Amino acid sequence: MRILLAGSTGVIGRRLEPLLTDQGHEVIGLARNGPVPVDVLDRDAVAAAVRDARPDVVMHQLTSLSTGDLVANARLRRDGTRNLVDAALAVGVRRIVAQGIAWAYEPGAEPATEETPLDLGAAEPRQTSVAGVAALESAVREAPEWVVLRYGTLYGPDTWYARDGLMAQFAAAGRVPADADVSSLLHIDDAVAAAVAALEWPAGAVNVCDDEPAAASEWVPAFCAAAGVPAPAVTVGERHGWARGASNHYARKHLGWIPTYPSWREGFATL
Repeated sequence: MRILLAGSTGVIGRRLEPLLTDQGHEVIGLARNGPVPVDVLDRDAVAAAVRDARPDVVMHQLTSLSTGDLVANARLRRDGTRNLVDAALAVGVRRIVAQGIAWAYEPGAEPATEETPLDLGAAEPRQTSVAGVAALESAVREAPEWVVLRYGTLYGPDTWYARDGLMAQFAAAGRVPADADVSSLLHIDDAVAAAVAALEWPAGAVNVCDDEPAAASEWVPAFCAAAGVPAPAVTVGERHGWARGASNHYARKHLGWIPTYPSWREGFATL
């Protein structure tokens, strides 16, 4: 297939392009500084690039996270996705695979499933991120065939959670709490493998995360040890209701996706 990879220079895109090429696909990389240099917020430029590419599939792996600016990232998810989807539908693209997140769910007691509603009533600053991903998902659903990969918290080379990543720097400064909030994590290699597999998955949202949701009081000290930075003191207290983690049951049991790193415990050893 001809695949337009939006975000081809990002942490996932750089790993994804050679895998797709090895499978025989023709990949057209689109990014601000990519082979097809386009600012996804420039509606006319996006329309022209997609029209010229004539893709069969659009793979949306765009983020704006290098500086930690969540407002900019939410805008990209909202406005950039809108531009990309409109351009894709205009040239007859049927399938769009897009990157979402697995921590935008409403509060609850158990790890969230794909049927759990998004936390649309969240207070700021969480509201900005949830609204951005909700807008992304709404736009992507307009395609005849769509998959939203609700990734867990990414760790591994070039992510925030790497030995030299943003969160390692924050942890060294005592700015990463080891509290009761629960997260589901995901090694970057498993995220890329899911994106490749999603070319054949049925339409829908899919939680793509490891098997072991865990409280920060457990996994943050382990991350700090792996990254070689001092661990923060563990704090007690109640978790935020939305900090519940996510279940990968659907991906495992119904789609056959099995993470290479089923737990952050094994995955952190690769940092």
